[in-house]
Amino acid sequence: MTVKTKITCGFLALLTLLVALGGYAFYTTQRLDRNSRNILKANFYSVQLGQQMLRALDQMEVDSVAADGLRQFRRSLTREAGNITEPGEQELVDSLTQHLADYQRLFDNTAAPPRPAALGQLRRQTHRMMELNMNALVGKNDRANAAAARAGRYLLAFIAFSVLGALVLVLSVPEAAVGPLRQLQASIEHATNQDFSATIPVGSRDEFGRVAQAFNRMLVQLNNYRSSTLAQLVTERNRAASIVNSLDEGLLLLDQNRTVLLANPVACQLLGLAVEQLVGRQAAEVAQQNDLLRELLKPLDAPGREAAAADAPLLTITQNGEEAYYRPAVQDLVSFNQALDQVEFVGQILTLRNVSDFKRLDQVKSNFLATVSHELKTPLSSMNINLKLLLDERLPAEERLRITASIRQETQRLQRMVGELLAVSRLDSGAGIQLDVRATSLTDVVHYATATVQAQLDDKRLRLDLQLPPDLPAARADVEKTTWVLINLLANAIRYSPSNETLTVRAAAVGNQVQVSVQDHGPGIAAEHHERIFQRFAQLPDKAGYRGGSGLGLSIAREFITTQGGRLWVESELGSGSTFRFTLPAA
Repeated sequence: MTVKTKITCGFLALLTLLVALGGYAFYTTQRLDRNSRNILKANFYSVQLGQQMLRALDQMEVDSVAADGLRQFRRSLTREAGNITEPGEQELVDSLTQHLADYQRLFDNTAAPPRPAALGQLRRQTHRMMELNMNALVGKNDRANAAAARAGRYLLAFIAFSVLGALVLVLSVPEAAVGPLRQLQASIEHATNQDFSATIPVGSRDEFGRVAQAFNRMLVQLNNYRSSTLAQLVTERNRAASIVNSLDEGLLLLDQNRTVLLANPVACQLLGLAVEQLVGRQAAEVAQQNDLLRELLKPLDAPGREAAAADAPLLTITQNGEEAYYRPAVQDLVSFNQALDQVEFVGQILTLRNVSDFKRLDQVKSNFLATVSHELKTPLSSMNINLKLLLDERLPAEERLRITASIRQETQRLQRMVGELLAVSRLDSGAGIQLDVRATSLTDVVHYATATVQAQLDDKRLRLDLQLPPDLPAARADVEKTTWVLINLLANAIRYSPSNETLTVRAAAVGNQVQVSVQDHGPGIAAEHHERIFQRFAQLPDKAGYRGGSGLGLSIAREFITTQGGRLWVESELGSGSTFRFTLPAA
């Protein structure tokens, strides 16, 4: 049975009790009223008629010849004859009628006036008629009172039964509606406190039973959602912590009161403090004993804080014996408060970004500009002097040829530097390297490259040792780019090799690749610089202080070889010379 049906049945039962109680009360009052009316109509009326008859007799006794009294008596007796209600009353009325007839004959006979004895007989019979009705009236009244008392008792019992029934309905029907609501309220309070285990017992199939089933399903889903949400939150928190902890820059998170909420490992390392010494403490308090943190907090209190933070100088921090450069930055954190419908300040993020690489790159570029300026100035100055000498007509022909050769050599040097700069420009612009890869004889490449640098070999009195096997396989390579790489390696070897030494050029098949190497007997390169020399603008001064070329040749050479599917590297030690090797796929 549904709750709606229960409540409807309860109200219908109350309505039935009310209607039944009202109907019984109405029936009882109507019955009592009807009995009282019958009593008044029958017996009491007969008594009234008897009293009228007695008054008529009294008038007849006073005036024996009074006709009015006789007519009144006869009229009342006639009415009484029509109101016979009690046993024996008819006989009395008949007797009165007979005696009245006798009295009428006496009254009509004026010769013999009526005797008082005849009036006494009428009076006695009238009294008997009145007494009969009075006794009936008293009896009926007693019976009516008994019936009223009995009806009152029945009505009282019915009222008590109705009250008990109403109490039962009042106590049961609201409880049937409120009891499940209390269980639902208790379960909701448990769910509000994140306790989703307090389910509602399903004891019926009514609306509350269906609500309980739906609510229990909701609790299960909420519990599953909470578990999955917690797992996601833990995952996201761990992910965020991993991201923050893996940052290569220092990070401090402050709340609106400048209390440190978070410090990643880099920040702790730079500040020289453990996490426990930072998190939960006031930043100003920690800064009193920490110079770096004090410098980080300076822009926060400076007027025009954004401009002050943007113009903040780099901070120099010594790490592992080397200077590192960090740029501080401040970022305000804001949050939208939906309750107040406004944006609120909730904290700040202080970051220390490591710009050492950019600083070094800037320094390298500065050095590069100085080097390029020097490299350009030297050949240009030499060419200018030589051109002035050529203007002298007294100069011998042999000297003119030597000067012309020197100018050509300086011009080639300038062309090489400009070519390197153009190659770097194309690589940086994203144009890429245009290759013409085909089966190439590296023996021919080696011969062409060595012939190109032969003049430089002669100038430094260097010997060239070529070790090229006759069965060297062809390589899949771009002839122009590969020749450029080999010439660059040979030029570097010549530059760093002492006079009267030997340069060795080898080529051999290694698996499915062909390897070419250039070995010199120069000062060598320390192991920690083996990769650095392939970076742009990198320069390693030798013992004599010579800084070399532009610092772009090896970088471009590696790009050329890597693009062709090969590899370029160096094998060297200080004082033992260097061997540069590169490989290319075999054709």
